Amino acid sequence: MASEPRLQRRTWSAVAARVAVLIAGFVCMVAFAVVLARATLVPSPMSVRLTHTNLHPGDSIRAYLAQPNWRDAVKQVGGNVVLGMPFGVLLPVLFPRTRGLVRVVLMTAFVMLMVEGAQGLLVTGRAFDIDDVILNSTGAFAGYLLLGRRLGRALHPRREHWWHRRPDEPTEAGKGKPAETAARTEDATDPPTPSSKRRLPAFLRTVRKPVR
Repeated sequence: MASEPRLQRRTWSAVAARVAVLIAGFVCMVAFAVVLARATLVPSPMSVRLTHTNLHPGDSIRAYLAQPNWRDAVKQVGGNVVLGMPFGVLLPVLFPRTRGLVRVVLMTAFVMLMVEGAQGLLVTGRAFDIDDVILNSTGAFAGYLLLGRRLGRALHPRREHWWHRRPDEPTEAGKGKPAETAARTEDATDPPTPSSKRRLPAFLRTVRKPVR
């Protein structure tokens, strides 16, 4: 049987370390939210002519890669991927219910869809781009595999999925007891029959006979 992770033990040092990690994760999440807001929700009037809405997956990525300067391509693609990586690290730490690769990616995609929608509707010089959501979700995918999965398992008990549960092995008695034990139990619980009653001693039987 695998030993319990250190941060999940019920000792004062483990509890203190766990609280410290959670506080650090919360601080990092707040800092990341500020950076995300500045990177995505700050108006950019100079970019109004350059921005356009993209609803077709892959169009913007191909445009990024087709740029003559490869550094610009790396900046555009890599910047969006890196921007999504904190989701994959911090979500399993602060929100145990979001643990799991699919859940982390879906949660990241949902949040970034909201951000992109706000960009397209409310922010000057910004536009909705579905490829940004794809790249951010890819970053969350990488962040979860690199670090988030380990941190989540170290801090929180492992979730039991339905496919991890094994049905009890069938037995002859049907309740996990050997057949002989079950048979003895059934015999012991059966009500006594008239034939199984104890007979009285001989001297008592003679006393109970009617006197003629």
